[in-house]
Amino acid sequence: MTARRLVWVLAGVGLALFAVMAAGTWAAGPSAEDVVASYTVTNTAFGLGFGSCGLVIALHRPRNTVGWLFVAGALAHLATAAAGPWSVYGVEHGWPLPALRLLVTISTIAWPFGIGLAFPLALLLFPSGRIPPPRRRWVAYGLVLCGLLFVLWMGTSPEEVSPGVSSYLALPFYADLEPLWSVVTVLGLVQALAIVVTMVVSYRRGDEIVRRQLLWLLLAVIIAFAANVQRFAVGDGPILLLLAFELVPVAVAVAIVRYQLFDIRLVVSRTVTYLVLTGLVVGAHVGIVALLDATARQLGLGGSILATVVVAIAFNPLRLRLQALVDRLFYGDRRDPVRAASRVGQRLLETDGTDRRLVLDAVREALRLPYAALVTAGDVIAESGEPTVLRHAVDLRLGGSTLGELVVGLRAGERRLAAADAGVLELMAVPLAMAQRSATLAEEVADSRGRIVAGQEEERRRLRRDLHDGLGPVLTGIAYKLDAARNLLATEPERVDELLRELRATTGGAIEDIRRVVYGLRPPSLDELGLAGALRHQAARLSTGSTGEPLTVTVTAPAELPELPAAVEVAAYRIAVEGITNVARHSGASRAEVRLAVDDAALQVTVTDDAAGNGAWRPGVGMAVMAERAAEVGGSCTAGPTGCGGLVRAVLPLPQ
Repeated sequence: MTARRLVWVLAGVGLALFAVMAAGTWAAGPSAEDVVASYTVTNTAFGLGFGSCGLVIALHRPRNTVGWLFVAGALAHLATAAAGPWSVYGVEHGWPLPALRLLVTISTIAWPFGIGLAFPLALLLFPSGRIPPPRRRWVAYGLVLCGLLFVLWMGTSPEEVSPGVSSYLALPFYADLEPLWSVVTVLGLVQALAIVVTMVVSYRRGDEIVRRQLLWLLLAVIIAFAANVQRFAVGDGPILLLLAFELVPVAVAVAIVRYQLFDIRLVVSRTVTYLVLTGLVVGAHVGIVALLDATARQLGLGGSILATVVVAIAFNPLRLRLQALVDRLFYGDRRDPVRAASRVGQRLLETDGTDRRLVLDAVREALRLPYAALVTAGDVIAESGEPTVLRHAVDLRLGGSTLGELVVGLRAGERRLAAADAGVLELMAVPLAMAQRSATLAEEVADSRGRIVAGQEEERRRLRRDLHDGLGPVLTGIAYKLDAARNLLATEPERVDELLRELRATTGGAIEDIRRVVYGLRPPSLDELGLAGALRHQAARLSTGSTGEPLTVTVTAPAELPELPAAVEVAAYRIAVEGITNVARHSGASRAEVRLAVDDAALQVTVTDDAAGNGAWRPGVGMAVMAERAAEVGGSCTAGPTGCGGLVRAVLPLPQ
């Protein structure tokens, strides 16, 4: 509330100074040329322009010192504008000398505080309004010192507005300080250079918001300096063109309060392009005219017309080159989609597709976008940059399937993504989709390996439990009974005979336990009968289905199967046995067939049945086990109903 009240108080002071200026100008009655030449128009315009924008900033961002510095400088210019006309009026109407000298003092000392101190300091602190860090604070101190010296230079001049009427601050030895004033001029140039360097550093180190804010100021400065290029080149020019600098406070206010008004980069791009083109065209025209004038005077058309033709022919190619250069600065490689896609591909190679954030960084850098993310099934799996409200999504498609989306944030001021950007993103989507597929497959492989390791560990635990809890106690009991039989051999032969019969039964049970453990590791029938024979042996045991009806199971295999890896052979046997077991238990089929086929790449195992009317299969433990056994050897297994029965198909790759 205190800041708001102060804003309105300062606004009232500024309006009062404006009213004093208007009344003095009306009373003095100068001509329009005199008003312009006395800088009354420019001082008033600076006061109103910088003051209004400063008040807006102070009202919405009271903690930002830029607004308050603008207001202070504006009041200084309005004070000069208010005092100037009244000093002229007082001289004409014979006012007392002290009053006239006071008006002259205000008129000469006030405006330098604005243009030499308040405004440059505000630009140095833009856009945050905070004092620079200690390493750059000396720039602010130097700027304040330079501004005070400028005020001393302008405010202590002994120049008289009329005989005997000068400022109270006029120095009698002012002329002796000419070397100091030359130093102040040089320091002013250094001051401007320091502000530019500080802004460049802020742009390079700042985030997206800071960069957009600085671009607003850059646009205003470019236009203002372009309008006053004559003044800076030859030291003189139309005074009213200084009003172009009114764009600076407007740009600063927009940058601080509403920096997202529209895409400032597009505006700066076009402005820089056409200003540079204009300068080049003018320079080329003048140079060619000067060159041809000496050699083409005898031509009826004249050297000037010939030069104009040459410039016109060269203009469009030059414009295109400059536009491409500036667009690349603000929009990255949008004009070169292949280059943009190659940058993303290079980043994929550097990271092996594992660090998706770095890949998204490459996407953002290629198109100068504020945000990029990879989204799969509604979940953000990686992102880069600061999220924006407006976004655009590009599907990542590969082989007819959608693997996810590439979501990018729109640049500030954009309502929709430009067609050129969309085309580049579509091209980038191809390597990103491949990387996404590779990452998904890698995750699936890692997950499968994890399941395999877990299964192996579970198998080891089962074996340990079977050996420790089953065979261990049995063998220990056998040993104890053998000791007892030995001790009773001489005294109680009948008891020994009983113990031997018990040992025979116990040993038989132990043998069955061992066979069960061995069968769990690898069915002995595989070594005895081979894969096809073992399956035929197992098929003969499953001759009755779930309904009690006979089930005929046939096994079709090549006459001679090649030597198969042990793991592949066991996996094929387990999958086939699980498949015909499911047929016998659940399908109600009368016929089933197991077919084995081998080529150079894989062993194929197919289990079919003639069960009619099979609905959708509900995934169960058996189906999961078959899929896991196939995955253990790098293969795949699918199962489900068909139009003429059930089908289980496994493809188990063979080593090359």
